[in-house]
Amino acid sequence: QVQLVESGGGLVQAGGSLRLSCTASGRTSSSSAMGWFRQAPGQEREFVAAISANNGNTYYANTVKGRFTISRDNAKNTVDLQMNSLKPEDTAVYYCAARQVLYHYSLTYSRSDDYGYWGQGTQVTVSS
Repeated sequence: QVQLVESGGGLVQAGGSLRLSCTASGRTSSSSAMGWFRQAPGQEREFVAAISANNGNTYYANTVKGRFTISRDNAKNTVDLQMNSLKPEDTAVYYCAARQVLYHYSLTYSRSDDYGYWGQGTQVTVSS
C-alpha cells in the first residue's frame, strides 16, 4: 500500500504561482511512476502532468505545457508540481497519483486508470 498526501494548494491571483507537493509513504519505492490530475466542479478528472519512475521523462497536458513543471525527489519520496502563470481555468482540486512499476521505468502515464494510488486532493483557486 502507498499513501499519498498533497499540500501547497490555496488561493492565488491570475498570473501568480503555486507549488504543490505530494509526499508518499507506506510501501514506497523509487519504482513508481507519478502523476498529477485535477478536477474542476462539474467536470471529469483530467490529466495534468506525469513523471517516470526513473525521473528521466516528463509529460504534460497541452493546457499546462510551458507553465507547469513536475519534478520528483526519490530520496525524499516527494513529487512536486510547480505552477506558474496561473489562470482562472486552472482552478480545481489537484490530485497526486502513483503507479508502481516493475519494468519500463522510463514510461509516463496519462490516464487515470493507469494509477492505483491517489491522494485526497488539494484545492487550487485562481482568481481573475
